[in-house]
Amino acid sequence: MDPIGLSRQLYTSASPGSNVNVVAIAILLGCLAIGAAGTVASGNPVWLVVMALVGLTLMQAPRIARQWERAVVLRLGRFVGLRGPGLFWIVPFIDNISSRVDQRTITTSFAAEQTLTSDTVPVNVDAVLFWMVHDVERAALEVQDYAQAVSWAAQTALRDIIGRTTLTDLLRGRERIESELQQLIDQRSNPWGVTVSSVEMRDVVIPGALQDAMSREAQAAREKQARIILGEAEKEIAHSFQEAARMYHNNPTALHLRAMNMLYEGLKEKGAMMIVPSSAVESMGMGGLLGAAALRQQSLTSGEADGPGKA
Repeated sequence: MDPIGLSRQLYTSASPGSNVNVVAIAILLGCLAIGAAGTVASGNPVWLVVMALVGLTLMQAPRIARQWERAVVLRLGRFVGLRGPGLFWIVPFIDNISSRVDQRTITTSFAAEQTLTSDTVPVNVDAVLFWMVHDVERAALEVQDYAQAVSWAAQTALRDIIGRTTLTDLLRGRERIESELQQLIDQRSNPWGVTVSSVEMRDVVIPGALQDAMSREAQAAREKQARIILGEAEKEIAHSFQEAARMYHNNPTALHLRAMNMLYEGLKEKGAMMIVPSSAVESMGMGGLLGAAALRQQSLTSGEADGPGKA
């Protein structure tokens, strides 16, 4: 069997989380070169076999952790420390890398389906959790699968908050709910060495029948507000008319001028018809004005009728 192929197989299966690196291959190749030189010098192939076994043993020692990783090292089953990032060394067949912990910010999606609010409305809520491992030792030793534990803790906390929140507060107070949810998840996950950066609610889905009812309710509320605004406008108009009536009562000349302006506005269009209450004719002195306006309108009409015949 090819010695390099054998070394790759043994190294990959030696311990969880191990991987082949350049330093380990260089050690193996160096041992094989020494064994080959000894075999050539002595004519005995034992040197090659011995140095191949030594190389396979020594290549278990160098390990490489990436910049964002920390390797958890166990020695005969006991925790001895964290290693990385970069190149580090372990004792072959005695030390074991149980896991590699990612310390970057991790995004986890979670949801609460058909969860009842405090006013018994079933809702589906989707959210996103941003979190990171701040204590690698706790994350590796205090919980079996910290990523799964954080996901379940987030989902449980979301259901808990929905259960004690009304639908109106859930739709309008997202920022407050997100802050409360972050604190609750952070409180549960801190003993595992995990801290929560933020929580964002992506979507809140309510039943279709309830959406129609809420739409009708909103429409009724808008109509009510429109009627209230119209009533307020009528009150302001009536108040203005009251002030104007008081001013016209003390100044008859202004009242007559207003009557003439009304007639002028009404007669600007040819063929216009004006309906004036009889009380206005008496109170505003519009009898003479209306008569003059009628004669003027009649003359205009007759002039238009005679015009084509004369032409």
